[in-house]
Amino acid sequence: MILLTRKAEFSAAHYYWNEAWSAEENARVFGKCANRNGHGHNYTLEVTVAGDVDPVTGFVVDLKQLKDVMEREVVSVFDHRHLNLEVPDFKTAIPTTENIAVAAWKRLEGKIPGKARLHRVRVYEMPDLFADYFGG
Repeated sequence: MILLTRKAEFSAAHYYWNEAWSAEENARVFGKCANRNGHGHNYTLEVTVAGDVDPVTGFVVDLKQLKDVMEREVVSVFDHRHLNLEVPDFKTAIPTTENIAVAAWKRLEGKIPGKARLHRVRVYEMPDLFADYFGG
């Protein structure tokens, strides 16, 4: 089995807010990220697929096709959007880096071309925070 990873980048705005909590509790837990006006980040999305090398093509997956799926399913949906206000995935989920990774996984699952399977989704909130998601 071989693992291949493709990377893409996007920019998005968000804020952290739990509707079940008071404004004071949101401010205490989330600090400046609880500002309902939001703030932005640059993100890196890494998608790792697993599979066997096809003896005819030499591919586990055609990386151009993987890039196209990532663009269509995640980047074009999240890029230059206010995640809380514009992306349905975050209607009930706080758009933390962890939840962005989970949402990306759900958007990509079952859409990887060929025989490769989704193995890992990693999201970096630039410059250095990241979350991994391995399904489940």
